[in-house]
Amino acid sequence: MISLTPSAAEELSRMLLKKNSPTAGLRLAVERGGCAGLQYAMKITEPQQGDEKIEHPSGALLYVATDSIDFLRGSEIDYSDSLSDAGFKITNPNAMRSCGCGTSFEPAKTPTSELPQGQPCDS
Repeated sequence: MISLTPSAAEELSRMLLKKNSPTAGLRLAVERGGCAGLQYAMKITEPQQGDEKIEHPSGALLYVATDSIDFLRGSEIDYSDSLSDAGFKITNPNAMRSCGCGTSFEPAKTPTSELPQGQPCDS
């Protein structure tokens, strides 16, 4: 399944406290787009119908879009707070390669379902 590092769970818990909703969580999905074919989409929000719910022992909630589960299985989400690169980072064993911006990847297997179209890569 998908795991959160302690630093990711801590930051997510902080963000969710500000949202002030007991069911809000970090929703993770994969969309078509970016430099390498597919890209990650993350948003603090309420779950959508069919989302897989993952609850960290800290109480942080992670929701994974149904059509994205196969592309994210075994991934680890970390949080970095360095001066040059802050934010959630995904280590995905299903990615054959990633682009330089770190938000886009080429999957090891071709998508068989229709994924939503995302935004173009910023780099």
